[in-house]
Formats: sequence, structure tokens, C-alpha cells
Amino acid sequence: MTHCALAFIEPSSPLILINQLFTGKIRLKLLSRILLNPETQVYLRQLEKEFNVSSNTVRIELNKLTEMKLIEEVFGEKIKVKKYKANLLHPLYHSLRNIIYQYLGIDHLIEDIFNKLGSLQEVYITGDIAEGKNSLFIDLIVVGEIDKLYYNRLVEKAELILNKKIRTGFYLPSTFSTQILREVTCVCIFTSDNNSLNNLIDD
Repeated sequence: MTHCALAFIEPSSPLILINQLFTGKIRLKLLSRILLNPETQVYLRQLEKEFNVSSNTVRIELNKLTEMKLIEEVFGEKIKVKKYKANLLHPLYHSLRNIIYQYLGIDHLIEDIFNKLGSLQEVYITGDIAEGKNSLFIDLIVVGEIDKLYYNRLVEKAELILNKKIRTGFYLPSTFSTQILREVTCVCIFTSDNNSLNNLIDD
């Protein structure tokens, strides 16, 4: 299942707030992984391989986040492995998710690039960052009829601010289909209709 979501970003200092709230690197990776795609379900062995740490390390962090009620277990008759997902009802859910967006640099993209392109329709992040992992690369799918020269100038400025390389695939609205997104994890970070809209694309 491919999940795409968008959050409104409020100004603050994400790295300082994250360091104050979450001192462990694994906990930060785990929260980024879950909060960025809140409908995603994760399990112990999956995270062990993904983070390249022991299962006990992951188990401890999952238990702590469950105790804090930031994540919750997923139950069901067909679920053989214990899975976890974000607790969308937690009072800090939206604030923490916004912090993660800032930490990964997504807020700068929205403010410095996409809000300045009037004919833009949708923008999706794919790749490592869409999976909640920090990365030196930001992979984007941009849908709209835009001035690519102007876009590239904005991207160059954003890359200096973020210290990340931005790689973009362009699609016209007439040629874009959500089928393109079905084989990847993606996060919708901008829509022309509603910049606080949450979008979910199912297989």
C-alpha cells in the first residue's frame, strides 16, 4: 500500500525540539518512519533490518513509544505478526509530525518553491525521505504546467538552504496517473486545492 499525506508546517526549530524530546537516534528514526506515513504499519523484524540494529533495541523503543501512546498495536484476525502504527488521536501527533517535516526539510520546499509556482497541481516526495529516513537527496514528482527554468532557480536556492540535492520528475496533468505512485512509498506535500489536505493512495 502506498500512502501519501500532507501537513501544514508551523515555524520553529525542529532539530532543537527533536533533541529535547527524543534523545535516541533509533527513536527519532522510528518516529520519522511512522509519523511521515501515518497509515503505514511496521513490525519488529522489518525495522531491525531497515535500521541495521538488534531486535532488542527496536523492541525497547517500540515498547517505550507504545507506553507513551504515540504509537499503537494493530490487531486483526489476519495479522500473524505484531504490527504498529501511529496513534492519530494522540494530542501531540500533529505537532510531532510537523517537527519531523521540518527536520527532513519538507517545510522549506513548501515555502520556498511550491507556494511560488502558481500553475502547480501536486507534488510528491518519494525515496528514502518518503520512508521517514533522512537523506542527502530529495526525490520529487511534480505535476503541473510550470516554468522549469524558474523552478530550477528556486531549487538551486533551496538546495543551498537544505544542504540536500533535489531530483525532480515532471508530469503534465494530462499525462499523470496515480498508477505511477503505486510501486513506491510517497508523501503528497502539496496540492493546489488544499495545502492541508491528507491524501491516501491505495494499491
